[in-house]
Amino acid sequence: MAIALRLSRGGAKKRPYYRIVAADNRSPRDGKYLEQIGTYNPLLAKDDEKRVQLNEDRARHWLSVGAQPSDRVARFLDAAGIRERAARNNPKKGEPGEAAKERAEEKATKQAEAEEAAKAAEEEAKNATSETTTESSEEPAEGGEAVVEEALEEKSEG
Repeated sequence: MAIALRLSRGGAKKRPYYRIVAADNRSPRDGKYLEQIGTYNPLLAKDDEKRVQLNEDRARHWLSVGAQPSDRVARFLDAAGIRERAARNNPKKGEPGEAAKERAEEKATKQAEAEEAAKAAEEEAKNATSETTTESSEEPAEGGEAVVEEALEEKSEG
């Protein structure tokens, strides 16, 4: 018979209360168990000493006869110093999905195109202003007002 150290839920709706039990793997979560070895009340504060109460001697006994703790119970046993729990590593946990990656790539390309367009517009504006200044300096001083007016009209059109 395979034995598991796991939680058995009790309490009212939205008011959970758990027993830490040693039970047969095949029995239902809240069904028959072999022995209750502790309690867990998630409604209490995390630093409250009554949040997790565990009979360490019985937990060690069940582990010595081959009981396998569930992930949550393994955390409790690690916190109590009964059994070391190996740290898990999931490098893909925070990685976005394919659709999100595609959206990010599209956004980056649009932003790059917008930046290129802005740079091109700035260069055209600089070229236009430099052309008007060179044209006005080449022409004679007579009729200089007409040249300035033409440059202003070109600027307003562009």
